[in-house]
Amino acid sequence: QVQLEESGGGMVPPGGSLRLSCKASGGASNNYARAWFRQAPGREREFVAVTRWRGGTVTYYADSVKGRFTMSRDNDRNTVYLQMDSLKPEDTATYYCAEGHRLITSSLPLPSAYDYWGPGIQVIVSS
Repeated sequence: QVQLEESGGGMVPPGGSLRLSCKASGGASNNYARAWFRQAPGREREFVAVTRWRGGTVTYYADSVKGRFTMSRDNDRNTVYLQMDSLKPEDTATYYCAEGHRLITSSLPLPSAYDYWGPGIQVIVSS
């Protein structure tokens, strides 16, 4: 059983930066993906970024965050990070960390493909 916990959210003005963390405990796999999704009030949960470990490592980003957000990891701490720069008001949402195992590439942006979710953390971008 995998447990995920996000941290690092908060409120920043437009143009500001935040770094979210997602620490995992439990479970072990050499073929898994860990992703960030977000959900704004009244909207569906949407894909933000994902890193998949399957032999090598590959990371994908949603077009809306490409060039502004960067996903990274610390293997020793079993933690992934989402560095968010040049934040915009439309980035305001609850951000969720998720993990799925043995996912095919086409399923990586789909919330339904993930088995484990963190409780979420709020990010507010406002002046």
